[in-house]
Amino acid sequence: MDLSSLRPANGAVKARKRVGRGPGSGNGTTAGKGNKGQQARSGYQRPIAEGGQMPIYRRLPKFGFTPPNQKAVACVNVAQIQMWIEKGLIGEEISVLDLKHLCNASNQEYFKVLGNGELTSAVTITAHAFSKSAEEKITSAGGKVIKAYRTLEEAAKVNGLPFEEALLTPKAKVVKVKKAKKSVKS
Repeated sequence: MDLSSLRPANGAVKARKRVGRGPGSGNGTTAGKGNKGQQARSGYQRPIAEGGQMPIYRRLPKFGFTPPNQKAVACVNVAQIQMWIEKGLIGEEISVLDLKHLCNASNQEYFKVLGNGELTSAVTITAHAFSKSAEEKITSAGGKVIKAYRTLEEAAKVNGLPFEEALLTPKAKVVKVKKAKKSVKS
């Protein structure tokens, strides 16, 4: 016995069906696809047929809503921040711009700090949102939590700064000034 004598088992390999090779072959003219119509065309797939019963997409209820303009939020853990401090990548203040660079998330607009891990050094962190545990861990380590504006454009308008500087500044209080009523002269 040698490699040249090896053959597949009987019935394991079938000859290819040659279609469209004349009426004598039995699969000529329409190539075994019947007459014209959707099923004779390439790319046809049978729809999911369930017989006479109600189809599953009508049996199941509709629920939920996905907002079309929802912004993605990038999450950063306290453990990651501690690792960046130990490596010397960041100092005592972390802004939204720092988070963008460190997370390699140039297309992200919102950042949330989560409380997974431990923080040993005092750090001032500016982000859009903080979990309760993250806020507790940062303040217990002697750090400070600053909540940023919802969008960077909003921060630039409120502070009257160019867009690049607004990335670095923390949230400031906005005071609305009421207009005085005009007196009517008679």
